[in-house]
Amino acid sequence: MYQTFDVTARPDQGPPRLHALRGELTREGLDGFLVPRADVHQGEYVAARDERLSWLTGFTGSAGFCVVLQDKAGVFIDGRYRTQVKRQVADVYTPVPWPETGLADWLRSELPDGGRVGFDPLLHTVAQIRQARAALDGSGIELRPSDNLVDRVWTDQPAAPLNPVQSHPADYAGEAAAAKCARLAEDLREAGQSSAVITLPDSVMWLLNIRGADIPRNPIAQGFAILHDSGAVDLFMDARKLNGLDGPLGETVSLHAPEHFLDHVAALPGPVRLDHSSAPYRLAELLGDRAVNGADPCSLPKARKNPAEIKGSAAAHLRDGAAVCETLAWLDAQPAGTVTEIDVVKQLEAFRAQDPALRDISFETISGTGPNGAVMHYRVTEESDTTLEDGHLLVLDSGGQYLDGTTDITRTIAIGTPGQQERDAFTRVLQGMIAMSRLRWPKGLAGRDIEAIGRMPLWLAGQDFNHGLGHGVGAYLSVHEGPQRLSRMSDVPLEPGMILSNEPGYYREGAFGIRIENLLVVIPAPDLDTADPERDMLSWRTLTFAPIDRRLVVAEMLTQAERDWLNAYHAEVAEKIGPRLGKEAKLWLDAATAPF
Repeated sequence: MYQTFDVTARPDQGPPRLHALRGELTREGLDGFLVPRADVHQGEYVAARDERLSWLTGFTGSAGFCVVLQDKAGVFIDGRYRTQVKRQVADVYTPVPWPETGLADWLRSELPDGGRVGFDPLLHTVAQIRQARAALDGSGIELRPSDNLVDRVWTDQPAAPLNPVQSHPADYAGEAAAAKCARLAEDLREAGQSSAVITLPDSVMWLLNIRGADIPRNPIAQGFAILHDSGAVDLFMDARKLNGLDGPLGETVSLHAPEHFLDHVAALPGPVRLDHSSAPYRLAELLGDRAVNGADPCSLPKARKNPAEIKGSAAAHLRDGAAVCETLAWLDAQPAGTVTEIDVVKQLEAFRAQDPALRDISFETISGTGPNGAVMHYRVTEESDTTLEDGHLLVLDSGGQYLDGTTDITRTIAIGTPGQQERDAFTRVLQGMIAMSRLRWPKGLAGRDIEAIGRMPLWLAGQDFNHGLGHGVGAYLSVHEGPQRLSRMSDVPLEPGMILSNEPGYYREGAFGIRIENLLVVIPAPDLDTADPERDMLSWRTLTFAPIDRRLVVAEMLTQAERDWLNAYHAEVAEKIGPRLGKEAKLWLDAATAPF
């Protein structure tokens, strides 16, 4: 299997590791040290070697950081992890709600007389450090670059990954790497910039039409690139990773050892584009006033999927939808109390693995029943594995990494007979999901402008959820991809070709969780007789096809338009997925997609 169920961190490991780190603070004459969940590439996902936050605290979430002081250690977590962190960290750590409480606010409170707080300048972005320093101005608190103190006390730290890189065929990529480099180089010339430093591995993968395996669940290889205004690229990656490539990277690509990257950056003539939101602070120190803040040149072009990438993603979703439906049909045939969360994960992965294009799952499958379903990013282990009992809901959030696309789908499933409270909440979540799926909006709006549409049915009932409505998704790349998001924090205008998730939810701690998720691609809105001819509008095309559990829908709560959408969606699921299923699953699907 791709997924394992071992326990990766334990609360009791935290206190002695914290004690050792505080010894290093004393030796360095520091009052504190920042421990982020980040590596030198500043992507969302990190290799085992860079799981410093998890190693130190036990917290395994995909975002957050720890601030270690001599008498206190705060673990900063956002709304997705408020329940999870309570299960994972020892009481020597204090969970801090973030971003409600910012780093500077917390430090001002805990170090009222000032102090020196160290940070590794390779593990924090330019924007993070500059914003924190500005917020600490006048406090007497200094953020000081330092060696990485966690690495000093982590005696069995894993080695850096060294996995093979593969070519990503042009049939899937839709554009040759040389053409991408030339196109982005023209943008640099127009901006008067001599080069751009690219630190995000998924950007490097997209630019050069390659894929790797350095990060579990994400087909990326760790490395850096410098794109010059001539279209030439300096790639900084261990040459041993490239031995299995089908052919050369191209005449315009020069390969260098990773340890030479900082020297090359220091020698670049200005102006150099540096994305302050993703580039390590150390690069800004090296470049000084030669650095110009600007978006990663690959970021938006990568987000705007071309026709080949959309075609591949749509095809992958159909095959993935069949695997999900086979799993749901199997699950419905099992009596309540006879299967566990792990059983469901194994069954789903087995069905996905029948596809020869599958290369990995796209993240650790979330299979949470009962109270576990209220942990938004729950990861089942051999210790936490729970039996699916009558009256439970099962939140099943999963995806696959296929050669032609990346999938991400969530379904909430009734086990036995669901309660009325659960059905009411599920229907509100469904109404939000339908509202976003049906939406048309004026061109130029960002995720923050429309995200509330998916929350409104819950808001009307005095309910909400503590995660964004949706994230961007790559094309056989990271399952979380920026800069596009359906979030109140996203100011990036949505554009045709962008793929995003639509995943409202509801979570009642200690009781149950609900989430429904489809992936959507932005398209020009179809013509309407009533539309203003001079107004450009956008809408969605649905990529994900699997039934929504009819047993959890309170039909009387739906408007006629919502009912029509659900019936039409289920008819499309039956049409597209039915022919791909075995006989028993096909019979199950016919019943699961029956119209209301």
